[in-house]
Amino acid sequence: MAKKPKKTPAANTSGVTKSQVLKELERVKGPELADNIVALELVSEIVIHKDKVYFSIYVDPARAGELEPLREAAEKVVNEMPGVGSVSVTLTAEREAGAASPPAPQASPAAAAMGGNGAPPPPMGGGAAGASPAPKIAGVPGVKQIIAVASGKGGVGKSTTSINLALAFQGNGLKVGVLDADIYGPSMPRLLGITGRPQPVQGNILKPMEGYGLKVMSMGFLVEEDTPMIWRGPMVMSALTQMLKEVVWGELDIMVIDMPPGTGDAQLTIAQQVPLAGAIIVSTPQDLALIDARKGLNMFRRVDVPVLGIIENMSYFVCPACGEQSNIFGHGGARAEAEKLGVPFLGEVPLHMDIREKSDSGQPIVISDPDSPLAGIYREIADKTWAGIEQEVSTRAAPKIVIES
Repeated sequence: MAKKPKKTPAANTSGVTKSQVLKELERVKGPELADNIVALELVSEIVIHKDKVYFSIYVDPARAGELEPLREAAEKVVNEMPGVGSVSVTLTAEREAGAASPPAPQASPAAAAMGGNGAPPPPMGGGAAGASPAPKIAGVPGVKQIIAVASGKGGVGKSTTSINLALAFQGNGLKVGVLDADIYGPSMPRLLGITGRPQPVQGNILKPMEGYGLKVMSMGFLVEEDTPMIWRGPMVMSALTQMLKEVVWGELDIMVIDMPPGTGDAQLTIAQQVPLAGAIIVSTPQDLALIDARKGLNMFRRVDVPVLGIIENMSYFVCPACGEQSNIFGHGGARAEAEKLGVPFLGEVPLHMDIREKSDSGQPIVISDPDSPLAGIYREIADKTWAGIEQEVSTRAAPKIVIES
């Protein structure tokens, strides 16, 4: 019997080589204008797939906002290369082992600029003396507000919290979408009991899946559940960008982004790509989880994303037989941490068998048992979150009085 030919991955059909891309990137100056980003070893491994080029630029995450012009300059020079159809460039805080560290920030950092025939540095002005105003980030068409539900570590129930909050928002009459940003461990297909694949509507633009009235996108719809995603950072970040910007989300009042655990590239990419109205931190009560939750909270603060509050998940366990409360992971740690850090405490969600069983069966508690006390907890948290979003929006929209001489 003749052997079937091996299926090979799509080749580089652009004719563009990595060395050619690096040569063009030598025209892009580094953060302090001292040398180019290639010489400073700030460019990640370049991936060329068909006619699309992927790479990342290493930066200090605290400077991601002000260094957006650097990313745009790098994207521009590569996009102008013959044979290149599109370019995906992201800023990243994670470096491969042995790579040099990015230059330390200076007291008055200059905006990144493109050398050679490129565009000049953006004008200085606004805000504090010597500081560049943060560029305005384009939103997702039709989506009014976007929030991130995050955690410093995995296993704290962040995805279950995300989907129940989304359904609680919907119960309040809002049009809601959910983006599952965990490329390596997507949960939304299982939590919502959705199968199938998103259908293209035009070119690479996809129609989101729907479950219980929510519009949903997840890598879990595009690959089999037991297929490992063995992707490098640039590919992951490109996938996140595509799920945000190349999906017909329609008109939504709010999008809930279920973030992957940690404080790495995915979080930085989301903060770069969309204007987040705020972030929610989910933690269990024990000290180990709170240490990581604190890291997640501080990461969002460093990229100028408001923290809407902290949720203590698996806060306590009530024995179904005797009614006795047991604090398996401790109790009250997240509330104390919120008070210490000066952010709202949004509520306590107990460790309860109904939440686990309903989640595993694709019937989240808010939709399957809406009158239960557990669903009421999620609705109360959703109400507090929405109030926090409205406060943030009103603060940003406050008029400024300018007196001209």
